[in-house]
Amino acid sequence: MSDAATDRRDDRQRHARTEPDAAAVAADGPPANETRPTLDRRAFLAGVGAVGVASFAGCTGGTEFASGTSAVASVDDARSSVVRIVAQGSFVDPQVGYQANSAGSGTGFVVDPSGIVVTNNHVVTGAATLEVFANGRSYNARVLGVSECSDLAVIQVDGGEFQPLQWYDDPIETNLEVWALGFPLGDPNYTVTRGIISKRASTVHTVWASVDGVLEHDARIRPGNSGGPLVDERGRVVGVNYAGDDRFDINLAISAPLARRIVADLTEGRDVNSIGINGRAVRSDDGSISGVWVSSVESGSPASAAGIEPADIIVRMEGLTLARDGSMKDYCDILRSRSPGDVLDVQVLRFTTGEVLSGEVNGTPLRSVLPADSGGGGSNSGDADAPRAAGYTNYRRVTDNSGSIVVDVPAEWSDVDGRAFDIGPGLVASPNVDAYSNGYSTPGVSILASRDLSRTPDVVLDEFPFPACTASGRSDYDDGKFAGRVSRYESCDGRDTAIVVIAAVPPDRSYTVVVVAQLVDPRDAEALDAIVTSFDVIGPV
Repeated sequence: MSDAATDRRDDRQRHARTEPDAAAVAADGPPANETRPTLDRRAFLAGVGAVGVASFAGCTGGTEFASGTSAVASVDDARSSVVRIVAQGSFVDPQVGYQANSAGSGTGFVVDPSGIVVTNNHVVTGAATLEVFANGRSYNARVLGVSECSDLAVIQVDGGEFQPLQWYDDPIETNLEVWALGFPLGDPNYTVTRGIISKRASTVHTVWASVDGVLEHDARIRPGNSGGPLVDERGRVVGVNYAGDDRFDINLAISAPLARRIVADLTEGRDVNSIGINGRAVRSDDGSISGVWVSSVESGSPASAAGIEPADIIVRMEGLTLARDGSMKDYCDILRSRSPGDVLDVQVLRFTTGEVLSGEVNGTPLRSVLPADSGGGGSNSGDADAPRAAGYTNYRRVTDNSGSIVVDVPAEWSDVDGRAFDIGPGLVASPNVDAYSNGYSTPGVSILASRDLSRTPDVVLDEFPFPACTASGRSDYDDGKFAGRVSRYESCDGRDTAIVVIAAVPPDRSYTVVVVAQLVDPRDAEALDAIVTSFDVIGPV
C-alpha cells in the first residue's frame, strides 16, 4: 500500500469504531428504488414529466365587488364585462429555455366599474406589461394581487368605466346550466360555450396550482379561456375557468365562493399563498429531479429578496421535498399552513450553474451550500455537447445502527457500515467501504455526529487533513439546518479524485456533524448534491 493510501486510511479511520454490529439498512422514508435530485441537465430537459391530475393543461396562451345591482341580467349582457388580456414578459421554460419578450393571452372579467378585473395568476404572473382589450379599445393594466396556489389574480385596468358582473350567491349544484365566456386560442373574437356543472367543488392539484374548490363542467374551454367567467343564465359568475384536459373533455373552474373570498384580499393588494414566483412542479421521468421550477420572479417579492432566480428549482421547503407527485400540492400545503411574512427554509438547485443553495424566504438570503465547482472526477461544465458520465439511476435512504443519522446515497453504494465511532454515531456508504476507506479510487461518504468535537468548524476541519490531496479552498456552509464551513481537496493521490469535507453545527450548537464525500467521476458530484440535500441527524448524539 502506498504512503498516500495509508494517509487516506488514517484520515478516514481517525476515530475507531466500537462494536462490530451489522451494516445499516434502508431507513423509513423513500424506498430503495426512489431517487434524489441530480443535475444532469440534458436528461432533465429531455424528460420533465408530471403524473395524474397534474397533467391538466393551463389555459394561458377585504373589498367586495359586484354584489349589488348590475345591468347584467343575461349571458348576452355579460359580453361587455369580459376582457381579453395579453401579457408580455421574459420567462425560462424547462424544455424550451429562455424566452425573451414572450406574449401570451388569457381572459378576465370586470367585478367593479372602476376597472377591477379578475383573471388567473398564470395569465399575468411574471409579465412585464399587461394590455387589456375591452369594448373595442385597449388599456394598460397592473397587478394588484395574486394567489399562486389558488391560481387567481386581480388587475387594475386604467382609464375607463366598465360594467361589472355579479357573483353567483346560490348553492352550486350539479346539473346547473352554465356558459363559459372568453377568448380561446388567442383569438380576439369572443366565444361562448354551453354546458352543465357535472361535479361539485373538490380539490385538484396541477403542475402550477393546488385549488381547494374546483368545479367540473362540460362547457368546453381551450387555452386562452383561462381567467374567464363561467356564468349562469343570468350572467352571474359561478366560477373562474382555469384548466382543462381535452383528452377526457374535462373543464375546470375555481368555484365562486372560494374565488370571491380570495379576490377580496387580492384587491386590497394582499397576495395569498404566494412568494412571488411563476412556478411549475417538475419531475424528471426517472424521478431524479423534483421540485418547483421558477419561470420568472416578481420584482420586489419575497422570492426576489431571497435571491431566487429564473431557472432555479426549489427542491425543498421547510425540510419537505417538493413535487414528488408531479404537482404543487406540497408547496401549496406549506404556504397555506403559514402566515404572510413567515420565514420559510428553502433549498434550491440553480439549474444554470449546478450550484446547491440554501436560505430563507422572508429571512436569510440564499447562499451557496456547494458551488458548481465543488465536484470532482472530471468535467461538469454544463455544456450540452460535452461527453458526460451517466448519472446514478436510483438512490436510497440509509441510516446508522442507532437511527440517529440519515442520508440519501446512490443505490450502487450498497456497502453500508452503520457502526458508531468511538465519539458518536456515524455511518459510511460506498460501493466498497474497505476500498473507499483505504484509497482514492472508490467513491463514498462518511458522516459522524459528536458532542466531543469542537463547535468551531475550522478547528474540526483542521482535524481532517488530506495530505495526499491539494487543498483548493475553504468557505462558509449553511443549508438551513446546519451551519459551518466546507473544505475542498482535489488531485488526490495524483488522480482526478476530489474530496469535500463539511463541519457544521445545528442552531443550538449542541453537537458537531462532519460529512466527508469522496468524488471519483462526474456522477459523484451529482451524488454529492443528493447527500447535501438529504443528510440529517434525527436521533440522539
